[in-house]
Amino acid sequence: MMKVYEYPACSTCKKALKFLETRKIKFEKIPIVEKPPKLSELKKMLEYLREDGGDLKNLFNTSGVQYRELGIAQKLKEGMSEKDALALLAKNGKLIKRPFILTDRWGVVGFKEERLKTLLS
Repeated sequence: MMKVYEYPACSTCKKALKFLETRKIKFEKIPIVEKPPKLSELKKMLEYLREDGGDLKNLFNTSGVQYRELGIAQKLKEGMSEKDALALLAKNGKLIKRPFILTDRWGVVGFKEERLKTLLS
């Protein structure tokens, strides 16, 4: 089952949900702030991102207020460990790039329509 962690006020999340709904894709919608992805899900997503050429930073909502307030960019530059970063994300859904879409075969963060079309085909 596809899990879509989303934030109701997020326009990108709304676009992704509409995209999935119009294609009649079944998914479980989960509020990312109230119920952030588990550590195991974050690790799995990181594996998928790395397969695609991404890295740890791609998991973060870099345009978010808390990302800036907590100085995450600097902490990542200074070598924040993967373990610490994932633990922080597992506790704070506002820090996670959204939507966070995870299946047992692939995962994506953010919404790029062409990428999602490819993964769903």
